[in-house]
Amino acid sequence: QVQLVESGGGLVQPGGSLRLSCVASGSIFSTSAMAWYRQPPGKQRELVGTITRGGSTNYADSVKGRFTISRDNAKNTMYLQMNSLKPEDTAVYYCNGLPRIGSWGQGTQVTVSS
Repeated sequence: QVQLVESGGGLVQPGGSLRLSCVASGSIFSTSAMAWYRQPPGKQRELVGTITRGGSTNYADSVKGRFTISRDNAKNTMYLQMNSLKPEDTAVYYCNGLPRIGSWGQGTQVTVSS
């Protein structure tokens, strides 16, 4: 069973930046497309962006140009660099495969507020 651990969240002012990390256990990570998801308060989980095993990325329109996904297959780690953060980016952020490779982790809370 793959375990996914997200970290790097916090409280940031509008316009600020954060870098999230996702560490996955097991060898499946390097052969899997991965994705970042988020769940805003009171809303359903939504897809933020994806990255193929080769590093090609795709993003939701709401974050395009502000967020960047990258991965380090040697470290079984995926990253989400978030710039120009907006209050509407406030959410719990999760990572998983696309399709899913494991159970949902605890997520990491991102709060954008002045």
